[in-house]
Parts: sequence; structure tokens; C-alpha cells
Amino acid sequence: MDDETEDVLIVGGGIAGLTAGIFTARAGLDTLIVNDGESILRRNAHLENYPGFPMGIDPRLFLDMTRVQAEEAGCSFHEGRVTQLDSEERFTAILGDGTEFDATYLIVASWSDSSYLEALDVDLDRRGNKGFVETDADGRTTTDGLYAVGRMAKEYHQAVIAAGSGASVALTLIHDSDVHFYNDWVVPEGYFTDRGVDVPPGIEEIDDDERRARAETAREALCEWLSAPHDDDPTPHPSLADD
Repeated sequence: MDDETEDVLIVGGGIAGLTAGIFTARAGLDTLIVNDGESILRRNAHLENYPGFPMGIDPRLFLDMTRVQAEEAGCSFHEGRVTQLDSEERFTAILGDGTEFDATYLIVASWSDSSYLEALDVDLDRRGNKGFVETDADGRTTTDGLYAVGRMAKEYHQAVIAAGSGASVALTLIHDSDVHFYNDWVVPEGYFTDRGVDVPPGIEEIDDDERRARAETAREALCEWLSAPHDDDPTPHPSLADD
């Protein structure tokens, strides 16, 4: 049986979970995303309400790009289904194949099956075969160190809202942790130091050469991503999968 320890364990690799991971990993927290199945976003025909894409974007391509961004930020991934969670000094996630992961902090970003949370002291709102986690305004649950984002926290379905939920709650977790962190921000050289101010933790000053190099790398990457149609078609609703 594998037994690995992380700072942050995220259950669910959709937009909310991936965005949360981008922020926690960039803050220096070891972050593992455990994913089972596909994000609901893969059912969409075309994503048209996400800022930055005036004509929309293929939602499957968008998910793939976001996962690569999470990997670049430092997230690691494991494919599997969490079937049980225990909490003593740390959280222990037990997967269906017997693999276990320990973590100091836990973010639940899966939906709609919340049955794996039943062993914890968490307020659940059952609605038919779906379950939501009750949180405060910042995504904290009644269990210290446990946070919920996206649809699991009763946020709206839209991708941009899921991403915002993941980012906001991840920042809450970061500020609740021992990480010395101010903001996740890349600024021009001298923005702080030319004013005699130390660069705050989490912020990076870069010179013009580095700024241009990063912009070119980003442009080339986007051109490559968008150079051809995505291979995958929309995933049908489960009720139609056998039709």
C-alpha cells in the first residue's frame, strides 16, 4: 500500500480544483490533485462565457490547458477515486485501490458524490442523490483544514465561477497556513525595489528581457495549443452514454 504525504490534497480535477491547485502550488505548498472521471465541462459544446476568449474556446482544450498550467505551477496528479476520508492529526484519503495519501489541508472540488466525507465532522446538504458541503463565506467547513470549492460548495455551474471559487478558497487556505505569502503577482523590475520596498513574498520582479521572453513563450504555447482542432468530442450526459 502506498502512503504519501502532501501539504494540500485536492479531490477533483475540474476547473475549481485545478485553479485552487495553481494557487496553492505557486505559494510553495506541495499540492496533489486526485481525479476520477471527467469534469462536467467536457460535456459542453463550446465555452463562450469565460473572459479572455472573445469568440469562446473548446472546453476540452480549455481543461487540458488548465491542467498543464497546474502542472507548470507544481501540482502533481493521481488518477483514482477517493472512497473514504479520515482525520486525526492529518487528513488521510483512501482510494478504491487501497492507495492512501496524507495531507495537512484538504480541498474537496468533486461533485456530486460526497459520500466519502461521511466519516468527517462536515455539514452536508443532501439533495436527492447529490450532496453539497456547507461552508462559510471563505470556503471553510466545520472541520479545521477542510475546504470546499465549486459545485461542492453550492457555487453556480459556470466555469468562470468555479475558477473564481477555487482561487478564492485557495487563498483562504494559504492565509490559514504557515506560509508567508502576500500575493501571486509578477511585476516589472523596480516596481517595489525602486521605492525602497522589499519585494513581498509571493511576488516576483522581472526585467524587460525576462518579460519579453515570457510573453514570447506564452504566445508560442498558445499558437501551438490553438493550431488544430481538439481531438475529443463532447462527453454525453451519463443518462445518454448507452444510447
